[in-house]
Amino acid sequence: MNEREAIFARIREALRTPAGKPGNADETHGPTAPRSAKPKPGGTSPDQPGLRTASPGWERRFESFLPHVGDSFAEMVAAFTAASQELHTDFHLIELEAGAHLLLGALRDAEGWRRVAAHRGQLASPVAAELGLPVIWTDGGYDKQALEGCDVGITECDALVAQTGSVVVTSASAGGRALSVLPPHHVVLARRTQLVPDLPAAFRLLQERYGASAPSMISFVTGPSRTGDIERILVLGAHGPKRLTVLCW
Repeated sequence: MNEREAIFARIREALRTPAGKPGNADETHGPTAPRSAKPKPGGTSPDQPGLRTASPGWERRFESFLPHVGDSFAEMVAAFTAASQELHTDFHLIELEAGAHLLLGALRDAEGWRRVAAHRGQLASPVAAELGLPVIWTDGGYDKQALEGCDVGITECDALVAQTGSVVVTSASAGGRALSVLPPHHVVLARRTQLVPDLPAAFRLLQERYGASAPSMISFVTGPSRTGDIERILVLGAHGPKRLTVLCW
């Protein structure tokens, strides 16, 4: 049997096992239970009435993947800090806006920034102007080549998700669709009140803020852009910013 025949033999063998129906997972067979397995009765999540769970152990498996985060500010900061370290995100919790000016001034000097991209906002406008560099504002028309040539993009956000270390940005909150993607360094400015415990809280926030008028782009930025497609070697900056810095005060 040559290699081609061996591959087709494995495919034929795999096709003999029926695929499981969605929602019929159980503790023995997992999410791809064969159709011959008798599904266990579903349960209802106490946190989300009416949500049918696949098995009594579903919640435990979910929590092991995305752990519960408490609602206190200290717990959310600890979780977001831990996730940021794993994701290679530079997270700084500061007391006042003046701290943001000092930190970004140090980054400007260390990385040799020469041009900044930003949008008009209560947080972004004064921080970008304080850097003393030419600024491309994305609120009106702008040249995409010039935007791509900027050293850093400074945006605001909708929320910081403690559970995953994600930054929630939209085209409405982050100066359009490209500002958070094209420059090689993405700096996010946030208020402490924007820190939420988990993904359900983030989705509720978006629903309350935008309702049926959702922005054209909603993105959960979880660390710098990365890929591990080649030889499983992690490469940062493959499809977007190579560096992500989050300042929260």
